[in-house]
Amino acid sequence: MSSATTRDVPRWVSVVLLPIVNLVAAFLVSGLVILAIGENPLRALAILVNGAFGYQEGIGFTLYFTTNFIYTGLAVAIAFHCGLFNIGGEGQATLGGLGVGLVLLWFDFLPFILILPLAIAAAVVFGGFWGFIPGYLQAKRGSHTVITTIMFNFIAATLMVYLLSQVLIKPGQMSPETREFLPHTWLPFMHEMAAWFGLSLARSPWNASFLIALLAGGFMWVFVWYTRWGYEIRTVGANQAAAVYGGISPSRNIILAMAISGAFAGMLGLNEIMGVNHRILLNFSAGYGFVGIAVSLMGRNHPVGIVLAALLFGALFQGGADLAFEMPKITREMVVVIQGLVILFAGALEYLFWPYLAALFRQKEPVAAPAAAE
Repeated sequence: MSSATTRDVPRWVSVVLLPIVNLVAAFLVSGLVILAIGENPLRALAILVNGAFGYQEGIGFTLYFTTNFIYTGLAVAIAFHCGLFNIGGEGQATLGGLGVGLVLLWFDFLPFILILPLAIAAAVVFGGFWGFIPGYLQAKRGSHTVITTIMFNFIAATLMVYLLSQVLIKPGQMSPETREFLPHTWLPFMHEMAAWFGLSLARSPWNASFLIALLAGGFMWVFVWYTRWGYEIRTVGANQAAAVYGGISPSRNIILAMAISGAFAGMLGLNEIMGVNHRILLNFSAGYGFVGIAVSLMGRNHPVGIVLAALLFGALFQGGADLAFEMPKITREMVVVIQGLVILFAGALEYLFWPYLAALFRQKEPVAAPAAAE
């Protein structure tokens, strides 16, 4: 999509209409797949929407998944703004969760009001460090972040296997996980917080890390668009040669962007480790880091769009589970196909319909008024 074309078309077409068209296309193709196996696509859609938003427990699970996707979507977006492709969210989330877990294991004698900032700091530092290394390698050694972040995903997974089987495992058990954290170190669930105000919510994994995720989105909005560092990151991402001409260091900003990207991904550990599982265990990141790529693309790398896209994918995850239960022909693998089609149209085929929308909504150049006679 050329810059000349985008100048001729209202911005809302690219920001709002194009993602909606892509989503509709993904659901239409998914409907054809469901129809091909002999099921009613409209009934399947109704079950999916009801499973995600039709009752309190389902909404709680949807927002729990949404929280993870906000963190990983923000992680991918900040790297995109610097012209980088971070697909190491899985490894960075893993290290962030490790940092959170170590705080809850080693400092559980402290009150919650002190443990919470320590856990957030640990998630940021551990995840940021795992993003800093690939950023440094690209900035100083020319190693592409796509390759190094993939490698660091495997390194993080291997490190966790070693730690949980040899070092941190609870004595006397075979399962590779730590002991359970003390209850006062857990993030409160939303149904517990609602009870503080006399409200009633169904029990679900939705917890206070959702609020922290929204604050993280606000931080990114301010940082990227209202600070000098954010301006430099965007300049490097738009044109490195122009950045150098303006006295901006590409290497410094590549390292900074990747460190912040890793920090956002690492905060996923707050939701999974501190909020839900209450122990360090293997594979808690569960592919959320990869889905964050589609969340960022669909959200146009903007925090507001990312929150909305994360809600969509949260609904697909939760509603898809109900769909697989209610319609046995639609297996869990079929639900993954539906999710994959959304990712396909939001990512690889993102601009498939753009020429048609651009032609439909292109603005004509205004005719200049003739100069007044003197």
